[in-house]
Amino acid sequence: MATAPTFEPLHSQPVLSDDLSVGDGDIDETPIEMCKTFEEMSLKDKLLRGIFSYGFKAPSLFQQKAIKPIVCGRDVFAQAQSGLGKTFSFLIGCLQIVDPSQHFTQAVIISPTRELALNTFYAMEGLAKFLKEINILRIVGGEAVSEAAQKVAEAPQHIIVGTPHRLLHLIASEVIDASHVRIFVLDEADELLSKEYQDKIMEINSYFPKNVQTVVMTSARIAEVNEITSQIQHDPIQILTPYDNLSFDGIRQFYVDVLKEEYKKEVLFDLFETIPIAGYVIFCNSKGKVDLVTEALQSKKFKVSSIHGGLEKEDRDRIMKNFREGKSKVLVTTDLLERSIDVQHVSIVVNYDMPLDVESYIHRIGRSDYHRRKSNVINMVTEADEKMMKEIQEYYKIKIEELPANIGELFKK
Repeated sequence: MATAPTFEPLHSQPVLSDDLSVGDGDIDETPIEMCKTFEEMSLKDKLLRGIFSYGFKAPSLFQQKAIKPIVCGRDVFAQAQSGLGKTFSFLIGCLQIVDPSQHFTQAVIISPTRELALNTFYAMEGLAKFLKEINILRIVGGEAVSEAAQKVAEAPQHIIVGTPHRLLHLIASEVIDASHVRIFVLDEADELLSKEYQDKIMEINSYFPKNVQTVVMTSARIAEVNEITSQIQHDPIQILTPYDNLSFDGIRQFYVDVLKEEYKKEVLFDLFETIPIAGYVIFCNSKGKVDLVTEALQSKKFKVSSIHGGLEKEDRDRIMKNFREGKSKVLVTTDLLERSIDVQHVSIVVNYDMPLDVESYIHRIGRSDYHRRKSNVINMVTEADEKMMKEIQEYYKIKIEELPANIGELFKK
């Protein structure tokens, strides 16, 4: 590619179709109040300030339907794909529900992995920027239990974000008093209610009051988890967004035919030379590839950071913190973080390696939509990737366009 093209980032909000279905359990179809603005949701002034400060302007269609029932104390079962605003729906709901004058834990949020839990914790901190009176504690693997216990002893931790094993340990050992919890959130419930975690989740739930509000967020089909959640939910509002209702309107998706693996680095160099670096996430399929791409970019004097499962937790936390704060503009990563990269300044997602399965594609590119900011996706496709490209387009009923030669002109518009 002699001259690397640039392109115009567009708003990248994958939107729900207007026939997003909402049901009141299995009993009837009860309309839910649509709140098209955050101001209509009767939220705390300080919470509203935090929402707007974080970068939101208006709620997504999913959030217009999901936040109000949570705030009103209803159990919610929501099935939606990555990138539609599930996380911020329950975070806003929890921050609204929690009463800081009550000195006990009132909200518990569980994620299946440490990375997801940390992402949720950082997002919660961002939204709670002006709610200094609310204490938020993270409890994840790789961090000393004694530190969490000390924080609980020093001050009431109104909201706890954690992973199943560590959280169960602290509740069962009475370090955390779960008897006053008002809202229990299962994030990525399809994973949390798998055989690996199911018993732990049910045991954790047993420590909560019987009338605890339960919010279930899942990316899986309803039948896969509904049988289990029916044991812990009470007449839940159901918000269902089947794959057929997911569109990619507003996401610019391109591919570059690089033919062979060894040509990818030069294509990437061309892109970096041409496209202003406002915030890149580059996905690779292995730790070795992450290191290779990072070293190649650094050799060209680009400021790049990288993250993968081989790093110590302190290093991963530091790198992600710097990236979230915009201190680093380029992050090279594996799918370890495909569901936990949620950063405002990301404008370009590069699939240096095509994902190994079709569902990982939406998890990767969905990270760029939360704030309706400008974003684009570039897929590097070798001859070996052509089958996966075809499967992705057929699965999501989309067409990924070839990166045009005049892309530089589009970027200037």
